[in-house]
Amino acid sequence: MFDKKNFPLALVMIQPSAMPGSYLNAGESFEEITQGVLKEAEMIVQMGFDGFILQNMHDGPIAQQARPETIAYMTYLSAKLKDRYPDKVLGILVNWDGVASLAVAAATKADFVRVEHLYTGVSIDLGGFMFGQCEEILMFKKRLGVKIPVYADVQEVNANYLCPDPKPAAAKKIIKSAFADGLFLSGKNTEESLQYIHETRKLLPNEPIFLGGGATGDNVGELLKYYDGVSVATWIKDGDMRNPINPEKAKRFLDECKKAKQWRLEHNKE
Repeated sequence: MFDKKNFPLALVMIQPSAMPGSYLNAGESFEEITQGVLKEAEMIVQMGFDGFILQNMHDGPIAQQARPETIAYMTYLSAKLKDRYPDKVLGILVNWDGVASLAVAAATKADFVRVEHLYTGVSIDLGGFMFGQCEEILMFKKRLGVKIPVYADVQEVNANYLCPDPKPAAAKKIIKSAFADGLFLSGKNTEESLQYIHETRKLLPNEPIFLGGGATGDNVGELLKYYDGVSVATWIKDGDMRNPINPEKAKRFLDECKKAKQWRLEHNKE
C-alpha cells in the first residue's frame, strides 16, 4: 500500500498497444508489446515520476467484462512492472472491469485499483448499458482477504450517466455508502475541476482524491495544491495517447507537480 505521506503523487498512464485477442490488434506480438511497456516505464522512472497506472486503453471495442486473455496479459505486465520497480506506485485499470482490475492487482501486489467505468450508477456506452460494480468488487475483495485500495471515478467525464447526482454529492455516496477507499474526480476544464475539489472537500475532508483527467503543464501546479495526485497521459504525449512521451513536456509537467508539493508542505506548516 502506498504511503499517503508522499501526496500529491504524479503518475503516468502506461497504455500498451492493442494486445492479442483485441479486435484492434494488428499482429503485434505480446513480446513486442511487453518491451514497449518496459521501455516507457523506464523513461517514466528516470524522469522522476512517482509511478504509473497500467491500463489496456487500446483494447477495443471495450466491454464491461474483461476477456480472459486480457486479464492474463495485464497480470503479466503488472508483475513485470512491480518486479522491476518495486518502490514505484503501481495502479491497475482494466477497461472497464473493476473486478478484473482487483484480480490483477491482488495477484501482482499492485498498490491500488482505479475503477473508471463504473463503480456506482448506470451509464450508456457503445456496448449498451453498463452497471456499477461496487458490490461485486467489495465482495471479491473480502473473499481474497486483500486490503488493496479501490479508487473510484466520480462520474468520469466521457461517460453518459443516467440520473446523475451533483458530483460532490455523488463523491460522498461513493465513499460513505459504496465504501471506496479514494476517488478520481475531474471537471471538463480547470475551473470546474477546482470547483469540484473545493466543494467535495467540504464533504470529504480526509479521503484521498486524485485528479482524473485534464491535467497539463499549465494547470497541474494549481490543481495539485488541492488534489492528492494526478494521472497524466494525453498532454505529455502531444495530445494523443498512442504517441511516445515528449520528454520536454514531461519535465515541465513534473516540475509543476514538485512546486505544488512544496506549496502544500509550506501551507500545512501554517
